[in-house]
Amino acid sequence: MRIAVVGGGPGGLFLAALVRQADPSAEVTVFERNRADDAFGFGVVFSDRTLAGIHDADPVLREGLDADGRHWEDIEVRLKGERIRCGGNGMAAISRRTLLALLQERARDLGANLRFETEVGLDDLDGYDLVVAADGASSRIRDTFAERLEPSVETATAKFIWFGTDYMFDGLTFVHERGPHGVFAVHGYPISADVSTFIVETDEATWRAAGLDAFDVTQPPGPSDLATMAYLEELFAEQIDGHRLLVNNSRWGNFRTRRTRHWYVTEPRPVVLLGDAAHTAHFSVGSGTKMAMEDAIALSDALAKHAADLPAALAAYEAVARPSVEAIQNAARPSLGWWEHFGEYHDAFEPWQFAYHFLSRSITDARLARRAPDFVHVSHDQWQARYGAEPLDTPLDLGSWQLPSRVMLIEHDGTVAVGGAGEPLPLRDSAPDAPEPWGARIAAPDDESGLDAVYAGLAERATADPLLIAVHGGTAYTRALLTERARLRHGLPALLVDETLDRDRAVTAVLSGRTDLVGASAATVSSWEVTA
Repeated sequence: MRIAVVGGGPGGLFLAALVRQADPSAEVTVFERNRADDAFGFGVVFSDRTLAGIHDADPVLREGLDADGRHWEDIEVRLKGERIRCGGNGMAAISRRTLLALLQERARDLGANLRFETEVGLDDLDGYDLVVAADGASSRIRDTFAERLEPSVETATAKFIWFGTDYMFDGLTFVHERGPHGVFAVHGYPISADVSTFIVETDEATWRAAGLDAFDVTQPPGPSDLATMAYLEELFAEQIDGHRLLVNNSRWGNFRTRRTRHWYVTEPRPVVLLGDAAHTAHFSVGSGTKMAMEDAIALSDALAKHAADLPAALAAYEAVARPSVEAIQNAARPSLGWWEHFGEYHDAFEPWQFAYHFLSRSITDARLARRAPDFVHVSHDQWQARYGAEPLDTPLDLGSWQLPSRVMLIEHDGTVAVGGAGEPLPLRDSAPDAPEPWGARIAAPDDESGLDAVYAGLAERATADPLLIAVHGGTAYTRALLTERARLRHGLPALLVDETLDRDRAVTAVLSGRTDLVGASAATVSSWEVTA
C-alpha cells in the first residue's frame, strides 16, 4: 500500500512510524510544508492515564519523556496571594520541538519518507492508495470534501495567547491576576530543564481595554506580538520572579472547537482525516497532540487488521477513535466555558472555593476525592468553618423563609418547591398579581444559542422580587450557566432543579458555588439519603 500523509506534525509522523512498524512493505511518505526544525508553540502535555496506550504502541514518547520531559503530580491554583495545591493529577510534558525531532527520527528509522518544505494538494498525490489529511485545524484537504465530511466550528469568546518563559513552574499551575484593565489567567507548566509553557487567557473586553488588539493577526506565521509580551511580563512579574517571556509565533486568538460529522471518504479516492483536521478540544482538558497520536494508533491498527479492505479499515478507524474524541470534546465544553467566565469567579469566590469550582468543572466531588482526598477534605472543612454544616445540610436564610437545608422537594409539575419545614413556595414563570412569596421559574435552553433570550428573561424576573430563581430543563451546562448568573449577576439565590441529580452531583453543585439550592422529586431526594 502507498500512503501519503499530508502534515508532519506529531500525529502524521507517529502514524508513519506505526504503519511502517506494522507493515514494512507499506510505502509511507509524509509531506510537510514547513522546515524540519519549525515548531510553533512550546510544550505538549500528556496525562499519565492517557499515556499508557501511546506507550504500548511505540516506546518513542516514553523514552523522550524520560530523557527530556518533565513529570508532576500536583496542580497549583494561585489567586489573591494564596497558592492551593491539588494532588493526584499525574502529568508529563515535553518541548514540542523535541517531540517532533524524536518522531521524525523514529519515522525515518522505520523507513518512512519525510519531505519537508513541500506543500501538496490532492492533485499532487495521484498514485497513492490512501491520503491521510493530518494538515491541522485549517485543513485544506478537509475543506475540499466539506459537503461530504460536514465540518463545523464553534468559536470561543475568550482570548488566548501562547508564550514560553524561562521561569520554571514545578507543575501545572494556574495563575490569576487582576490588573488595571481586567483579569488575566495563565496556564503554566515546565517542558524542559529551562523553559515553561505560559498560555494566557482573558475576556475580550479586558483585552481591548488593555490595548492588546493592535497586532495584525492576519500576518503570515512568524512575527510575535511583542507589545502583549511586555504588558504581560509586567503584569505577572511577581508571579514569575521577574523572568522573561519567550515568543514563538505568539499572537492572540480565539479557540475554535472543530467537529466533523464524517472522518473519511472513499470516492473519488480514499481520504481520511487525522488529529486537528477532524477535531479539536480546548487545551484545558487535553492536548490536540495527544488526540492526534491516539488517532494514529487507531488508524494504523485498523489498516493492519483490514489490509485487504480499505473502506472497512477506514470505517473501523472512525468507529474506534470517535467515541474517545467525543467524550473529550463533551468534557471540554464546560471547561472552555469556565475560561469564558473566570473573571466573574475570580471576583466572587474565596480562593478555596475558586479552586474547587475550577477543579470540579467536569468532575464530581467523589471522583475528585478519589484523586485528591486532601484537597477535597480541605474544601469541605472550609465550607464547614463558614457555615457550620456539610453543604447539603446547611441552612439558608431567604428573609421571609428560613430553610433548614440546601435541598428542596419539587412537586411533579415543577410549580411548587417545598423546604424542609414543609412550607410550599410557588414557582412561577412571572410575578404574582398580589404580593406573596414566590420563586421565579426559568427553563434553560437545550443549547447555547438560546442563552441570550433566556438571560433577558432572567433579568426581567429578577427585578420582580422573587425569593429565588429556580432553573430547570436544558442541559447540565446551560442550567449551571443560569444558576451562576442568578447568583453572581443578579444577587439572587439559585435553585437547581434536576431530576437526574444524585447526591454526589448535588454536593458538588452547592460546594462549588454553582447554585445555592438543589431540588428534585421526593423519590429522587430520598435516594440520596439511601446512598449517602
